[in-house]
Amino acid sequence: MSDNSLPLYIPQSNEVEVFETAFKNQLPLMLKGPTGCGKTRFVAHMAEKLGRPLYTVACHDDLTAADLVGRYLIEGGQTVWRDGPLTRAVREGGICYLDEVVEARKDTTVVIHPLSDDRRVLPIDRTGEQLHAPDDFMLVISYNPGYQNLLKGLKPSTRQRFVSLTFDYPKSDIEQSIVRKETGLDEFTVRQLVDLSNSLRRLKDHDLEESVSTRLIVYTATLIQAGMNPLQACRSALIEPLSDDEEVVAALMDVVNAKLDVF
Repeated sequence: MSDNSLPLYIPQSNEVEVFETAFKNQLPLMLKGPTGCGKTRFVAHMAEKLGRPLYTVACHDDLTAADLVGRYLIEGGQTVWRDGPLTRAVREGGICYLDEVVEARKDTTVVIHPLSDDRRVLPIDRTGEQLHAPDDFMLVISYNPGYQNLLKGLKPSTRQRFVSLTFDYPKSDIEQSIVRKETGLDEFTVRQLVDLSNSLRRLKDHDLEESVSTRLIVYTATLIQAGMNPLQACRSALIEPLSDDEEVVAALMDVVNAKLDVF
């Protein structure tokens, strides 16, 4: 497949090589990093590159093992079994990506453990099946270590079943290239936005759960490219998503005004 047809992703280090080697050797992979730094785009890029179907699951508090494996449903007066995304990926030899896996209920761990060791099996208790994963099946999980706490963390017994890659926000030149290719915004403005975002990321005295993501920079650039006033675009797409505290927003906007005074 031509690289031009792949979802846009610019490698930061050796993550492509690690993913390909893990895939070829039937090893599960764990991606760690902050929100919006490119983990999901990377998995989509690699699935296309390897020519495998991708099943992405956005994990949440109510996600159960049955949501992943499947369940019986009533259809047309009959009870029929419907595979979940994890089961479909195993049957087809695809990639199953569990995004923010720590958000899911704990019973999901029971499901992924036998798939993430040398057994590579998926027991389906409801149907009595035990599916053996083919060589081209791959399990990928991700989580944000910054959100971990005593109640929501990934247990060592789970972490140590995975090859691991740590992601961070791209270096300035790479991030500028991403934003320009995604939005078509001019080089000067993109450079200002990335420089501004790096300044915001360095702030330590504001109680922010997350910093400016590459995704938010792309959103901001998209609004500017569409004709919105740059300061308004920065407020709507770069600052407001970071905090609901009006004083924090005002303080961050002071930084924006100081950095983007050319606007």
